[in-house]
Formats: sequence, structure tokens, C-alpha cells
Amino acid sequence: MWHNISAAPFLLTGFPGLEAAHRWISIPFFAVYIFMLLGNGTLLYLIKDDHSLHEPMYYFLSMLAGTDLMVTLTTMPTVMGILWVNRREVSHGACFLQAYFIHSLSIVESGILLAMAYDRFIAIYHPLQYASLLTNTRVIKLGVGAFMRGFISIVPIILRLFSFPYCHSHVLSHAFCLHQEVMKLACADITFNTLYPVILISLTIFLDSMIILFSYILILKTVLGIASGEEKTKALNTCISHIGCVLIFYVTVISLSFIHRFGKNVPHVVHIIMSYVYFLFPPLMNPIIYSIKNKQIQYGILHLLSKHRFGS
Repeated sequence: MWHNISAAPFLLTGFPGLEAAHRWISIPFFAVYIFMLLGNGTLLYLIKDDHSLHEPMYYFLSMLAGTDLMVTLTTMPTVMGILWVNRREVSHGACFLQAYFIHSLSIVESGILLAMAYDRFIAIYHPLQYASLLTNTRVIKLGVGAFMRGFISIVPIILRLFSFPYCHSHVLSHAFCLHQEVMKLACADITFNTLYPVILISLTIFLDSMIILFSYILILKTVLGIASGEEKTKALNTCISHIGCVLIFYVTVISLSFIHRFGKNVPHVVHIIMSYVYFLFPPLMNPIIYSIKNKQIQYGILHLLSKHRFGS
């Protein structure tokens, strides 16, 4: 059918050997996707609707929720398409676009977590200057910077994917397109596409994690210098939710990176499971963590439920 194999569509893969059970597997996946959409959508609505949440900390949280929503909407169509109707074919353009958003949003999320760490650092290290340092204008600049860094930095390697001929197998091992997988199918020199992501990740996600770690060392040092035990607990509680989100994101990123780089002898099913954990776990857990640990979010959710319940 495809005379030029380079023009043939890519074939996505669900769970090899479990194709007959894809309909059953789709049930928990669909439930997780719905929870992700509802959880992050609710956070966005609460922060927009509740004026008491119109603070820098919650503006950054809304950016995180928005990023998680975009991640969800980027992977959901192809994952559920395979599990529901075994729709495996994906055009080159659609595949490259999905890879672009997947990798861009990872860098965006890292940048937002860094901005949230900066917010907590200023709140605890320079509490008297908090309002003057984190103005609405600066919050917008930090948010725009995080999004621009992610969406612009990925462009070079994605553009090169469009120029490559593809004469190897067109079968991908996941239900979504990843740059590191697609480039291996190219019959061309992929040196740039191999080295650029390593440098990019080092200068973004890895560097962000180191800065966040250093900021929390300074925060901890400041908190330990507070005389009152009650104030120490209060200061640390404002950071717990963010620390939870940071650990979930960076642990999954590092685990997936190590498996892709050094896990040649690791069973293929582990690669597949870890990729789903990476894309599903942070967007699922972030709203849960903030709902459990943040009293203002809890109050907002209760207020929202009571308002709809009593129709007032």
C-alpha cells in the first residue's frame, strides 16, 4: 500500500500480548484520565472563582494544573484510541506534534515547580518583602518564561524529525510518540537529536531540581532558626504540598530516564509501565496532594460542593 516506506504512518503499541484484554485495561485508564481532568479542572475553577486564592502561590498552582491538563489531553486520544478500538496508525505530523507537546510540557512543568519553590523561598526567607518581590507582574513573567522555555527549546529536535527519511520499522513501543523512540526509526544521522536532549535536560530539568534542592536547604535553615515550635510547623506545612509534587515529578522523570538510558536488559513491560507512571501519576496526584494538605483548597472544594448542593 505504501510504495515509499518513509511515508508510511507510524504504528503505536498498547500492551503487547494483552491485546485481547485492551477493553478491560481501558476501564482503569479511562477512570484515571477522568480523575485527572476533574482534579486539575476543579483546581483551575477554584483559583479563578475564589478571591481568597488570588495569591502568587495559587497562581503558580493554577499554572501547574493547566500544564497537567495539557499533558492529559495530549496523551489521552492515542492511549484510549488503542485500548478502545485498536487505532494504531498515526501520521508523521500528528506523531511529531504529540512528541513536541509531551516533551515541551515536561520542561514547562519543571519550570513551574521551580517558580513555586521560589515563591516558598521568598515567603519564608524574606516574608516582609514577599508582596513587593512577588507582584502580579513578576508572577506573569515567571509563568510566561516557564512556558516559553519549554515550547521554544524543544523546537530544533522536532523540526529535524520532519526532515528525516524513515526506512526502518514504523512500529513504536508506546501508545504515544516520544522523540527518543521516533528518531531511532530514521535512516539518517541522528547525532544532533541524540546529544541536544541530553544538554537540554541538563540545563533545564536537572538544573531546576538542583536549584529547588538548594532553595529548600536555605528554607530549612531559616525554619530551624525560628524560636517557636508552632511557627516552625506552620512554615513547613506551607511547603509540604510543593515538596510532594516535586518528589513525584522528579522521581518519575529520573526513573524513566535511567530506564531508557541504561535499562537495555530491563523487561520491555517495565519500560511501558514506567512511561505510563510518568505521564499519569503526577497529573493525578498533584490535585490530590493540594486537596489533602492545603486548608484553603479544602475550604474552596467544600464551598463549591455546598453551593451546587443547595443551589445558592
